[in-house]
Amino acid sequence: MARARSKSLPPSQSPGAFAEDADAFLAFLSLERGLSIHTQLGYQSDLDQCAEYLSKRKVENWQKTTPADVESWIHSLSGRDFSEASVARKLSALRVFARYLVRERRRSDDFTELVSGPKLSRRIPATLTAEEMARLVAAPVGGDARSLRDRAMLELFYSSGLRVSELSMLTLQQIDLENGFLRVFGKGSKERVVPIGEQARNALATYLGSARQHFVKPKTGSQLFLSERGTAISRKMIWVLVKKYAKRVGITKPVKPHALRHSFATHLLGGGADLRAIQEMLGHANIVTTQIYTAVEEKRLVAQHDRFHPRNRDAGSLKE
Repeated sequence: MARARSKSLPPSQSPGAFAEDADAFLAFLSLERGLSIHTQLGYQSDLDQCAEYLSKRKVENWQKTTPADVESWIHSLSGRDFSEASVARKLSALRVFARYLVRERRRSDDFTELVSGPKLSRRIPATLTAEEMARLVAAPVGGDARSLRDRAMLELFYSSGLRVSELSMLTLQQIDLENGFLRVFGKGSKERVVPIGEQARNALATYLGSARQHFVKPKTGSQLFLSERGTAISRKMIWVLVKKYAKRVGITKPVKPHALRHSFATHLLGGGADLRAIQEMLGHANIVTTQIYTAVEEKRLVAQHDRFHPRNRDAGSLKE
């Protein structure tokens, strides 16, 4: 089999016979799955690291690799300075690769199927309350171009649950205000359709009608939200603006841009939205990722119960 290699990637550093399958896999990630060069480099690094370890164990190639070999590699990582999340990510990369080998008939079995990874505790994402979000999106006041841009940006961010990178790179062609939706090209260039709420539609219409032109420069393209230089507003600037407006309205907890996406999902779930619908709007490939928001809602319900149920209040008064 001739060695294929993903464009723009350096040659695999995997030793000997390991490199051929690794290069073909990386080409598959690039050409068929359309993954970014950054993601491809991550897979390449993890596979090279595993192959180097296996080679030192005298394993000849990926076809000769056993579940015991993989478990030994995982154990060796756990004994070094890798976090549980890093080890889990490396094992996940190897699982994707193993399934690829089975699909391409380079192996008859998945050598990672019986391997257990580290147990990860679910980190509950930071969110704002609905009242805090209302204050945040209303923070840009005034009729000047910058305030109208920032108000439209925050409204859309919260209304559609976009990733900050997706918000930054939105173009005019992706927005359909008349029908109330936008098209997003997320991770792996996967397209999804996301609704735009009425408040966000109104703010966007005002921005497009009387503010965006103030940022346009001779070389400006079709980006939706523009910086003072006439280019797409950067992720870093979105971060700065979110922190600025959170401080302005007295939100004291740390607020990162991704908190708006988390708040979007949590508030939809709390309002009764279907988890599968939220998964589609967020662009999650696996619903397990979306299920983390159920933990946020459960935590909120417990807090409400503790605060308002009369038996809890009675118990508190007895302790006093």
